[in-house]
Amino acid sequence: MSIKINYSTKFVNKTSSNLVLFVDEKFNIIQLKKNISISDYSYISDLLKNSDLKKDILVFNINSKKTIYLVSVKKDLKTSDIESLGAKFHSHINYDKNDDYFINADTINSKTENLAAYFLHGLKLKSYEFNFYKSKKNRKSISINVIDNKNKISTQQQKRFKALEEGTFFARDLVSEPGNILHPDEYAKRISRLKKDGLKINIYDETKLKKLGMNALLGVGQGSIRGSYLVTMEWNGLKDNSKPVAFVGKGVCFDTGGISLKPAKFMEDMTYDMAGSATVVGLMKNLALRKAKVNAVGVVGLVENMPGGNAQRPGDIVKSYSGKTIEILNTDAEGRLVLADALTFTEKKFKPKFMIDLATLTGAIIVSLGSEFAGLFSNDDKLSKQLLEAGEKVDEKLWRMPLHKNFDKLIDSKNADMQNINYVGGAGSTTAAQFLQRFILNKTPWAHLDIAGMAFSKYGGALNSGGATGYGVRLLNQLIEDHYE
Repeated sequence: MSIKINYSTKFVNKTSSNLVLFVDEKFNIIQLKKNISISDYSYISDLLKNSDLKKDILVFNINSKKTIYLVSVKKDLKTSDIESLGAKFHSHINYDKNDDYFINADTINSKTENLAAYFLHGLKLKSYEFNFYKSKKNRKSISINVIDNKNKISTQQQKRFKALEEGTFFARDLVSEPGNILHPDEYAKRISRLKKDGLKINIYDETKLKKLGMNALLGVGQGSIRGSYLVTMEWNGLKDNSKPVAFVGKGVCFDTGGISLKPAKFMEDMTYDMAGSATVVGLMKNLALRKAKVNAVGVVGLVENMPGGNAQRPGDIVKSYSGKTIEILNTDAEGRLVLADALTFTEKKFKPKFMIDLATLTGAIIVSLGSEFAGLFSNDDKLSKQLLEAGEKVDEKLWRMPLHKNFDKLIDSKNADMQNINYVGGAGSTTAAQFLQRFILNKTPWAHLDIAGMAFSKYGGALNSGGATGYGVRLLNQLIEDHYE
């Protein structure tokens, strides 16, 4: 389904078309008298007497060519609640036979700023489909006509939400692609195309990575016939030399577990083990499209973790870009190896204000938090607070988890500076984060977001219909808008 949104100041004919009107939480329609015909007003008034007023949206079929939708706007709604309302409206139009709707934003009587814009944003996010490889596609086209004289959606707001949608959809597209299509070679090419949006792109291939000494990252991909890469994306929205904000993503395009092979059941889901990198790429695209007034850098490590004659073995010891050595006890704990080199590189090269990494890093975080919260680990209370608040605003929630020196003993190695897993058991997500923290060398404020339970949804959520969620793009954009622009 494709959705096209048109903006107009011209009011629709009261006697025709499908109307979307906003009312208060009690479905008081007295204010709508000037927006609908007398007969429609009387008809709806009678039906409301026996309607379930606890619902968010009530639908009244006036005739075969006209339907009126009443959207209840309750007091003190958060913007995320309004987005959910838009998503619920999408559920209605998804099953309707109609293809043309008029949303009268001027019926909104709420103190919430840009309510109509958030409503439309939720509608668009819910509409996403990944059907590229289907022979029979949903070719339904919906036209949404927004009437906004009083509650006008500014051109700036339209551009802001469009950029955010495109960034989120791009992230979802990347995660949804199968592993035979979006392998590291292809992924690097797709990122390179973002130059057209204004991003500065640098691609470090295996030859360059070997010279740099990124053996932790390279070790993960050495069993694959595909290349391994580190890709940087820069957006200089301030046109000065101020320190950038930095985002680092795990891009394991497919994760078999390597020699420490995963069970066959559900291994197909390991196409989304690059979701952390997709979030970073989607965020950078969004910042460029909306011309964000911030200096930002995105760094992603792109590898494929495969078994093979040249694959990394359990027991191998590698020297990371930082100079620290790592004993590989389990080749399926590979994401932290990719991030280790990427984090040190980002800190050293860009000297950022802060670093935030995102990764589908551990199954343990799903045991802890399910699919309701991403795990947040950080060395900085201020950055943590900012992330938690941003997550609440966009309903991409985080829960702060512990980091403590007492966990270090669980990843200390007898043969190297550290080992890549905790063999004792327990605290799997925390010891993974503790491992990453060892590669922050200059006390840069840092946060690690373990999004394993949030990147992909089997059943769909408030703003997605199942599959890749694009989790993190809106969260990090909100963080930047609130504190760094």
